Amino acid sequence: TTITADGTLIIRNISKSDEGKYTCFAENFMGKANSTGILSVRDATKITLAPSSADINVGENISLQCHASHDPTMDLTFTWSLDDFAIDFTKSEGHYKRASTKESIGDLMILNAQLKHAGRYTCTAQTVVDSASESAMLVVRGPPGPPGGLVVRDIKDTTVQLSWSRGSDNHSPIAKYVIQARTPLFSKWKQVRTNPANIEGNSETAQVVNLIPWMNYEFRVLASNILGTGEPSVPSVEIYTKEAAPTVAPSGLSGGGGAPGELIINWTPMHREYQNGDGFGYILSFRKQGTQTWKKTKVPHAESLHYVYRNESVAPYTPFEVKIRAFNRKGDGPESLVAIVYSAEEEPRVAPSNITVEGVMATEMDVLWEPVEQSEMNGILLGYEIRYWKHGDKEEAADRVRTAGLEKSAHVTGLNPNTKYHVTVRAYNRAGTGPASPPTSFTTTKPPPRRPPGNISWKFTSSSVTISWDPVIAKADESAVTGYKMLYKQDSHSTPKLYIANNNQIEVPFPEDSTHATVQIRTTGPGGDGVPEQVHIYRNSGTSMMVEKSAGHPVEPTTVVMLFLIGYLEL
Repeated sequence: TTITADGTLIIRNISKSDEGKYTCFAENFMGKANSTGILSVRDATKITLAPSSADINVGENISLQCHASHDPTMDLTFTWSLDDFAIDFTKSEGHYKRASTKESIGDLMILNAQLKHAGRYTCTAQTVVDSASESAMLVVRGPPGPPGGLVVRDIKDTTVQLSWSRGSDNHSPIAKYVIQARTPLFSKWKQVRTNPANIEGNSETAQVVNLIPWMNYEFRVLASNILGTGEPSVPSVEIYTKEAAPTVAPSGLSGGGGAPGELIINWTPMHREYQNGDGFGYILSFRKQGTQTWKKTKVPHAESLHYVYRNESVAPYTPFEVKIRAFNRKGDGPESLVAIVYSAEEEPRVAPSNITVEGVMATEMDVLWEPVEQSEMNGILLGYEIRYWKHGDKEEAADRVRTAGLEKSAHVTGLNPNTKYHVTVRAYNRAGTGPASPPTSFTTTKPPPRRPPGNISWKFTSSSVTISWDPVIAKADESAVTGYKMLYKQDSHSTPKLYIANNNQIEVPFPEDSTHATVQIRTTGPGGDGVPEQVHIYRNSGTSMMVEKSAGHPVEPTTVVMLFLIGYLEL
């Protein structure tokens, strides 16, 4: 125990026996004074289980232990710091968490550890009167940091040399490097080929190969170890590779079309990455198939996609051999394969022959012809055009029907009955329509009778029904009747059957268990089918007959049978 000159009492190695009342006395010529205080001695706070240093990998979890003892009459709190900066659990983004709620345990959980969580962790156990601390080192191993000092040199048309300085290995040796590049044409970073192909972790330089000539590039370097690939370096300054002659031939060589005397050649324009230099253009070579001399011409525009050669001596639809190459101010590129391109088509030279027109009915006809030889087409046959007009009208007002391909006939509808028509046929191709055949005259037939069959009657047997009607006599302006068509339907669910009769009577099957049928009868002849008459018949016991005139006035039946006029149905 020591008392200092200013009256301070110092008690060293304090223990419980030092507890009690302490009175300080002071005296001078003016008098005496004293003061009394009570000294209480508490148990010291101690770290009983200190945190241990550890190594972990990025993304792993770890628990740093910290247990303490203290005087039971006081509260104990734990705090943690990383490199002397207090850890705020509310701002840790879920990486830090208390491992226990017990008062004497202050373990720290580190979740999904990142490189930034490495360092010296200090655990402090504290009461109102004292505190105790212990520290441990945490090493977090992860992918390498970004390389630095990236420099591009020795710039050529397809290669450059890169050098860099190694970044932090983050406690795991660097295994390899990868180089990426981007251009204005490809904004995303892409890995590029290098020499050596595999860049080892102790390297700090490599050559980039297979670059596009006359192209601006940026580069960056990424390091990798067993834990992954790290952040990339800062991009290099933008560089421009040297120019070179084109190395790829243009594609899409084709052509055709145009006006008479023209040869049109088309191709696909080459994109910027294949031009390789300034002053870019195309060199075309072409010759008539079977000749020896090539004609050459330059097209000095990178965006060009066709060339038109005009010469009156160019025959229609003539095959030409064509090839193309690209060039720039550094030289010419490779030549494409030879393509066959045809000169412009012209209208067919000759007309179809042997035109035949056949009437189908009063409003329809079939037109047949002999085709034009391909050698006379001046191009590719697309089909034939049939023109037809009424007698007395002008040909310019003719109606037209076109066929496609190699058809040698056409079916024409919508004609007027009993009318004279003139018909021509022409071949056509992409250039237009050829000359017309000589007009062929044809008169459509008269229309069919406008009256339906009348006085329809029928007789039943056990297994059939015989249906009769009055013959229809054609008028002077109607086509002759050559027969009759009857559409017979036994009930609403059966499929109708078509019967053809040469006279005005027909017998059809009618099973005993059938009770009714629908019948539709009309005339037929060269003018087509006439107007139908439809009736509904019912079976009665025994033989029955009923007659109804076409005008709609029924005649009294010999026995009772029901009949209804249903209306007209088209066959």
